[in-house]
Amino acid sequence: MTEKIVVTYEISGDRAREVAEAICVEQSIEFPAELAAEWIQDEVVGKIETLSPTREGLTTAVISYDQRNAGGELPQLVNVLWGNVSMLPGVRATAVELPPELLAKFRGPRFGIDGLRTMFQAPSRALVSTALKPMGSSSAELAEMAKTIALAGFDTIKDDHSLANQPWSLWRERVELVSDAVAEANAISGGNCVYAPSMNLQADQIHEAAHVAKALGAKSLLVLPGISGFDIMRVLAEDDELALPIMGHPSVLGAFVTPPQHGMAHDIVFGLLMRLAGADISIFPNFGGRFSFTPDECLSITKAARKELGNLKPTWISPAGGMTVERIKEMLDFYGTDTASLVGGALHRGSLKDNSEAMVAAIHSYSD
Repeated sequence: MTEKIVVTYEISGDRAREVAEAICVEQSIEFPAELAAEWIQDEVVGKIETLSPTREGLTTAVISYDQRNAGGELPQLVNVLWGNVSMLPGVRATAVELPPELLAKFRGPRFGIDGLRTMFQAPSRALVSTALKPMGSSSAELAEMAKTIALAGFDTIKDDHSLANQPWSLWRERVELVSDAVAEANAISGGNCVYAPSMNLQADQIHEAAHVAKALGAKSLLVLPGISGFDIMRVLAEDDELALPIMGHPSVLGAFVTPPQHGMAHDIVFGLLMRLAGADISIFPNFGGRFSFTPDECLSITKAARKELGNLKPTWISPAGGMTVERIKEMLDFYGTDTASLVGGALHRGSLKDNSEAMVAAIHSYSD
């Protein structure tokens, strides 16, 4: 089935064949199949490849779709994988295989693991990352935080996902002040720290704002594809005039993955889709934090971000969400050093300067 899009669905309940047959139609023509032309029934409607009970109350259905159904474009590919089926309870997409011809339509991450290693002069170590917070801080306060963090030797500083265009820190003002602060720190330290402002803006402003951010000195971008759309991220990632690393944030995407018998598997959302859309760094909640992701779910994301996928570069993973400097070794033992370790609010417990320097030291001195 090398020319097919193949999706594995896990179906709950005792009507698995009926549901699988419905998926074949809903995810393709959404039209009474028997009324469609014969060639459409043969070539366009999804096909059940296998249907097998796995454990009590669950059935695995492997369904294939002609790759032409996706039109070679990311929005329609997502629609084929999880469009109308998202409204069928008790169905979860657990695996996706894409044919080489379709994969070739996507550029994926511009930099990927090797590109960012070169950018940050980090041939083997993990990256050091954080987020500016909390919302309510002024742009000047956030810029001062960023300067302190950059001087400590961080690689990336992103806006917190909650920072948008609020009156106490307007977007353009924040981007300018923080970019200048990071540039000043780099000039002092000789470092290569980059600032990623959040593109959590109104849809008709995002593309122009990305160019404004670059003109103001931002060297990376943070995109929230669960809010703005995966294809917005793809547009920014593929813009050769921007040519900036893209960080993908998980806001809203939890709704796709957290229901145990509905939605899409973690590796599809945070691995495959992030990578197709061009994320150089995919942020997701680490296990043992304040969210519910398990070690196995986090490991599945890691494998999807790094495995061979056509000509697409591998994506950095960035497990986050309530992490602390004390967990750095544990995290790197688990994920390896192709990881952008992200500690946010915990850096502010005590001295931001001391904690930032401690995190840099922990990562630079890490040895497995």
